[in-house]
Amino acid sequence: MWQDEAFTYDMAHRTLPDLWATLGGADAVHGLYYLLMHGVFRLWDGGLVALRLPSVLAMAGAAAGVAALGRRLAGPRAGLAAGLVFALLPAVQRYAQEGRSYALVTALVVAGTWTLVRACGSRRRLWWICYFALALLSCLLHEFAVLAPAAHGVALLAARAPRAVLVCWATAVCATAAAVAPLVLLSLGQSGQVAWIEVSPGGDVLGFALIAGVGVLCAAVHRRSGSGGGAPPRGLPGGRRPPAGTPATLALPLLLVPPAALLLASLVKPLYVDRYVLYAQAGLALLVGAALDALWRSGRARPAVALATAAAVLAAVGPVGTQLRGPQSRTDDVGAIAEAVREAALPGDGVLFLPAGRRVWTFGHEPATYGAVDLALAEPRQRAHTLLDTEVPAAVIPGRVLHVSRVVVVREPDRERHEASARDEAKKAALREHFTRCARSSVGTARIEVYEHGDHC
Repeated sequence: MWQDEAFTYDMAHRTLPDLWATLGGADAVHGLYYLLMHGVFRLWDGGLVALRLPSVLAMAGAAAGVAALGRRLAGPRAGLAAGLVFALLPAVQRYAQEGRSYALVTALVVAGTWTLVRACGSRRRLWWICYFALALLSCLLHEFAVLAPAAHGVALLAARAPRAVLVCWATAVCATAAAVAPLVLLSLGQSGQVAWIEVSPGGDVLGFALIAGVGVLCAAVHRRSGSGGGAPPRGLPGGRRPPAGTPATLALPLLLVPPAALLLASLVKPLYVDRYVLYAQAGLALLVGAALDALWRSGRARPAVALATAAAVLAAVGPVGTQLRGPQSRTDDVGAIAEAVREAALPGDGVLFLPAGRRVWTFGHEPATYGAVDLALAEPRQRAHTLLDTEVPAAVIPGRVLHVSRVVVVREPDRERHEASARDEAKKAALREHFTRCARSSVGTARIEVYEHGDHC
């Protein structure tokens, strides 16, 4: 379990009144997900398995949905290939086994995309109602899911959809935006929680450019093979292709528009994190599946396609998959950090967190459980209805620190510069003036330091 999952676990185990009161001041963007997980734990408090099981099931459903989309747009073999590619993508494997909302959002976006294709080829308004419901649920689970309907709009324009289809799409999107607006306004007041985000041109932008290049190349292969029009989906009037268009016209916008929009927004305020638009991976899988189908039907490329596919599958389920299923794939390991803090602290020792948010590493294993003292603690988070425990004023901290002879400091240097506060400065000043650092160890990004009172150890 890493720190984001620790927040899920903690919030989902609060009572409904406490959860509601907490969301009014923090993490409202994940409120519906926490409520869902609260229900899961009420049915079965199965620890880490129960925490991650909804994500596993959601991503399995998303893989089936991608296969159904590929089948409808380009035929059975393309659909099968797209579903398998989706399941093997490293990002999909990563977030299929994480207790956060991203897998569920992906499943809802994929279902919404499939529903859009059905709605475009049908005169029944029920499909548009379903599309609205899925779009609304996905946006309530995570606000950046609103970029998926935007991508759908680009796809409809690229496919030159009839005016009636565009009007229905616009109506559903406007209704979704109106319903989500209160949540957006509430979460804007909590934007300090994403102050840690930094967009790296050498990492985020380059990574997006590489994935976009792969998608465009696959679309070109599919189009050049003469299958750009694809086999008309079965069951539509006159055997016509739905107004949503070809795999390229639907999947390319889904792959490109959400991350590109978030990267552009990050020019004003850094917001881009790849997992926030994880559902864009469905577009990549559709394009790769369609390209593989096109190459296979060409006949001459079959040996190369088979060899490349086998190598990719072995890599995805071998070294890549193994790494993704180990603790090293996470930013941190809260269980390992909590255990290291417990081993470093003796009964009666003080514990300080720098910055205060690093208390998430000891959720469920607070210093008091093994006889240590959280020196800056004012009120537990559950009682204060906050995401984290609240701390005493900065002026009180030095006095508390001087009451102990030994202090264990739990810190994350990268976070300290983003979350600096007067309280943290007071902690550092007290340690600098009255204590000597005698030991230091690391567990992932965590630094655990032991200080002794006086000028020697």
